[in-house]
Parts: sequence; structure tokens; C-alpha cells
Amino acid sequence: MAVKISPSAVVERGAELEDGVIVEPFAYVGPKVKVGGGTVIKSGAYITGDTQIGRECVIFSSHIGVEPQDLKYKGEETKVIIGDRVRVREYVTIHRGTEGGGGITQIGNDVLLMAYVHVAHDVKIGNKVIVANAVQIAGHVEIGDWAVIGGLTGIHQFVKIGKHAMVGGASAVHRDVPPFTVAQGNRAKLVGINLVGLKRRGFSRESIRALSAAFEMAFKTEEPLLVALRKVEEELGDFPEIREFVSFIKESKRGICPV
Repeated sequence: MAVKISPSAVVERGAELEDGVIVEPFAYVGPKVKVGGGTVIKSGAYITGDTQIGRECVIFSSHIGVEPQDLKYKGEETKVIIGDRVRVREYVTIHRGTEGGGGITQIGNDVLLMAYVHVAHDVKIGNKVIVANAVQIAGHVEIGDWAVIGGLTGIHQFVKIGKHAMVGGASAVHRDVPPFTVAQGNRAKLVGINLVGLKRRGFSRESIRALSAAFEMAFKTEEPLLVALRKVEEELGDFPEIREFVSFIKESKRGICPV
């Protein structure tokens, strides 16, 4: 399929568009942008900087690859990398990385960013993630595969959200959210295991029961957290989900959301 560019769109010389790319009226594509095959850039989209967009994405009227809102940024060459089949809805902002954060803002495959989401510099978003309307993601945040972030949520810089986690709407997340759990509130607190999400994604009953037991053992006790985690490993460590749950908590630098 040939590339289709509207006469009223601006595609700068140097931009690389693979077969099947469609650029609709009044969109802008900068000279360092690379766009994978079958991607549609809708009217009003503004894509600039050293930005790579994968195949079969749909980009609505959003700003991608613009300079970060970091006062330490001095114009150094940094990137945005977006995977395949990503849907970026209206008025999303995705800022490129900074030298201090590794230089890359990265979004995985099959991600949905709903309207008015902000993705700050050096953020890393995994695969199959859903970020609902008006979520504000500060710099250096990491969000694991299959996580779901409820609308109007704010996520503090350097926070990590684990795989298959769920953050309730209108939350303020200031500490890390372990994989397979649910956090909600301002400030966000852990409320249990993401039972609905885990069932939908085909986790076994045994794994879900083990995670529920691990959550109770780790967070519903008066013992020090590291002592409780050792017991979790001893009793439930045969499950890979438990090993990931424990490892995430042990490696947390910001600390874990309270219960």
C-alpha cells in the first residue's frame, strides 16, 4: 500500500513513512520522525523530535516528541519510542526523554492512551497497558505490562506500577504499586489483589489464591515487611507470580503504597 498524505498536512523532508501510512489533513510530521506501516496519523496531530512510531498505530490530535518540561533539559538529543498497535487519543502529550533519565520515553505494544493523558519524560510503559482519560504521569515513572490506570489519576515521578496492577480512578499515587494488586485513593492505598483483572487474563485459581494469601501475609501483619516476605517465599515461592510479587517489593526504592 502506498503512503497517503493529505495536501494540507506537513511532512518534513527526512521523515520516514513506511507503506500504508496515512497522514490526514493539518497533521505535522517532523524531519526525524519514523512511522511504521499501516499507522494512521489523524487530523491535527503534531509529531516532532527523534520519534519512532510502530506499525498499525492510530494517533489522534496529540503532541508527541516535544521537549520535556524539565528545567535541566538543555536541548540534548533524546527520543520517544512507541510500539505497534498503539492508540493515542485526543490531546495526549508524550514528551521525549532527558539525558539524566536515559534519554528515552518508551511505550510498548497494544497500549491505549485515552484523551488528555500526559506522559512525561523518561516514562516507560509496558505492553497491553490501558491509561484512562486525563491521567497525569510524571517523569521517570514505570508501568508494567497489562496495568490499568483509572481516569484523573496522578502518578508521582519515579513511581513504579507492577504488571497486572489496577489503579482506581482519581487516585494520587506517590509510592510503588506491586504487581497483581489494586491501589486507590488520595493518597493511594493498597486494597487487595486485582481479582477481576487476573480472572479476565486467565490466571489459574491456584495462582490467584496464592497471591491473595501472599497479600494478607505481607500487609495484614504486625511483623516487619522483610520478615513477612520471607514467610511468603517459604510457603508460596513455587508460584512465579509470588516470586515476582516479592521481588518487586524488595527492590522498591520509593517504598510501597500503604494498606
